[in-house]
Order: sequence, then C-alpha cells, then structure tokens
Amino acid sequence: MAEDEFEIDLDDLEKRMDGALANMRTEFQSLRTGRASASMVEPIHVDAYGAMTPINQVATVNVPEPRMLTLNVWDKSLVGKVEKAIRSSGIGINPVVDGTILRLPIPELNEERRRELAKLAGHYAENARVAVRNVRRDGMDQVKKAKADGMSEDDQKLWSEEVQALTDAGIRKIDEALQAKQEEIMQV
Repeated sequence: MAEDEFEIDLDDLEKRMDGALANMRTEFQSLRTGRASASMVEPIHVDAYGAMTPINQVATVNVPEPRMLTLNVWDKSLVGKVEKAIRSSGIGINPVVDGTILRLPIPELNEERRRELAKLAGHYAENARVAVRNVRRDGMDQVKKAKADGMSEDDQKLWSEEVQALTDAGIRKIDEALQAKQEEIMQV
C-alpha cells in the first residue's frame, strides 16, 4: 500500500483538542472573580415581549469600572423585568436602578469563596484534560488501525509521537490557562 494511505488526520485531532480548550475558557468566563465582565450577565434571560430574551438583546452592557457593570435598557417598560431577572438569576448581584440604567456593583469575594471558585476552575480544567486524552486515544486508535492495515513499525512510532506531542501541547495550554485563572481568582 502507498505510504500516504496511512495518513492520520492530525489537523482534526488538533481542532478537537483546541475545542476542549475553548470550551474550558468559556466555562472560566462564567466564574465570578470579583471583577466586572459583560459575560457575567450573558446567561440571564428576560421575559420581554412575550418571549425569554437574552439580556444583551434588551440592553447595552458596559463595564465602566473594574467592579461595576451598567446595563442601559433600551425600552423603559422592561427596566423592572431586567432588574427582576438579575435578582432571581442567582449571580449574587443586586442592581441599583437609575432611570433606564441599572448599575450592578460587583461585591468583593471572601477567601472561602475564592478557594471554591479556584477549585471549580480546576474541575473545569480536568474535564478539558479528559477531553484531550480522549482525542489522543482516538488518534492512537487510528495509528493502531493503520498498523494493522500494513503501516511500518517506524511510521507507527512516528505517528504515535506526533499524536503524543499534540496531546502534550494541549495539556500544557490547559494547565497554563488554569494557572492564570486561579491567580486571577485568588488576587485580592
């Protein structure tokens, strides 16, 4: 058989590993670190015009200060509903209404809560590592199948090393992102 018939799709493996990293970063954004971020209110939906609508479709979300979010609600009749949605969302922020603007002061996190968030970030990172290892396993299965179909021992070793290098790089990126997030969380 021709050598290129045993091509292992490293691009696909790398894309899937990067997807695990991107998913982890998205989960990291949901962690409240004591710093204001527009992503903190993204999951909140408001009962507007008879439908549950994302908050960023009824108001402009701004971060004027590191510990303050402001929402400029476009329709004055929705201000009360937006306030109610934020209070009932469970994010632990009490909005202050000023006309059509809602100010959301971000409270300081205590030490215990910071440790819980850092631990949760570690859990998200471990899930991403597991996903990367699963992709590695799929890649190694492709290599084993190619060997069974006649790939040489040297080529098998080479492809296995390529898959392992991708895995190591993916795990390293996850660990770096986790360390940065935990430092951000623990920063007072």
